Amino acid sequence: MKILIPVLLTFLTGSLFSQELKTILPVEGESFDFGIEVQKDWKKRDKLFEDVENGKKSWDNLTKEENELLEKYPETYSSMWDVEGGGCSWYCGAGEYTVTTSSALSSNGKIDYDTKNLTDFNYQTAWVEGKKGYGIAEYIIFSFAPTHPRITTIIFANGYIKSKKAWKENSRVHKLKMYIDDKPFAIIELKDIYAKQLVELEKPLGNSERGDFDKLKEKDNWNIKFEILSVYKGDKYEDTAITEIYFDGLDVHCLAKGTLITMGDKTLKAIENLKIGDEILSFNNKTQKYETSIIKELANPFHKNLVNIEFSNGAKITCTKDHPFLQSDLQWTSINPVKTEKDYEITNVVQLKSGSKIKNLKNEIEVVKIEEIDGEQRTYTIVDLDKNKTFIANGILTGIERLRMPKKCLKHNK
Repeated sequence: MKILIPVLLTFLTGSLFSQELKTILPVEGESFDFGIEVQKDWKKRDKLFEDVENGKKSWDNLTKEENELLEKYPETYSSMWDVEGGGCSWYCGAGEYTVTTSSALSSNGKIDYDTKNLTDFNYQTAWVEGKKGYGIAEYIIFSFAPTHPRITTIIFANGYIKSKKAWKENSRVHKLKMYIDDKPFAIIELKDIYAKQLVELEKPLGNSERGDFDKLKEKDNWNIKFEILSVYKGDKYEDTAITEIYFDGLDVHCLAKGTLITMGDKTLKAIENLKIGDEILSFNNKTQKYETSIIKELANPFHKNLVNIEFSNGAKITCTKDHPFLQSDLQWTSINPVKTEKDYEITNVVQLKSGSKIKNLKNEIEVVKIEEIDGEQRTYTIVDLDKNKTFIANGILTGIERLRMPKKCLKHNK
């Protein structure tokens, strides 16, 4: 039976609820499963990749079952323990941050429970607090550079996730008090479930004034703190564990410096020289006509893992893998359709590949080459326009990144 450990903080921090804080109930995400059948599937999947690499099998003649297996466990994941695959995600451009904790349980000689486990993107490891008892009032602090992209979602893998047995035996967090820059922000009430839990924020966290990147860098770091208020008691151990805390957000879906944007008067301007209020040419999908739109928001974060796309007319564009382009049939396409659908206000995105026909100012052009680029560089994007969702980059019709607001944010006031 689950026993809820009450919070007795009056003697620790004074009156916790001296001010009213909203309570956020996370949205339930994907359930965890690292059982025997899943382990068998991963062995089959790894053997399949090995056979393809050794020439024993070909991508062209895989069975339906083999294709379904690779779709379920794609190549971008190195193992079943990966939290995020190696494909392009928000973390390609999100940059680094630091995490500290008030304590950590000492290693048993074989397994460590260090702070770093919170951010290693591995479901096999976990941070376990080191305070005697259930870890009430122990805390985690994430510190972000002022240029760090804004956060819209916080994802928790609560408890010791590596197996259902370990999850039950160790304590899990029930309530966390969340602070922004050391000021109380909300109470997060996690469910006692063996699944991801997503906190979808009403407003993005981080610096929204992103037009002047050099000025932005002069600001102070900002932080998020999570303090344990209560726990779900483990069947065997008092120790409270959290396997992973990670984020999703905005400001990382961009184009490279030097990309030429078609302005409202048909002249060209490098994307890094655009300013809020500039008039650019955009495409109205409903009327299928070009119109002038006004830039309302810009962003220019540093980014890794970009791709260079070459077209049949000689045009090239360097961008993130989820940056959307409009096909000649007016359907959106990108190298990473799943991520594009998540981060942009568009649906039914199809795979961009060699041969894809993309709409440009005059008619259509064809993708002839896609090449990944190593290293990190500053990138640029148009975040919002006063109308339409498109602009023209190097003569190619592409999409803006609109500010995403959560469709569902469950909360109530204490």
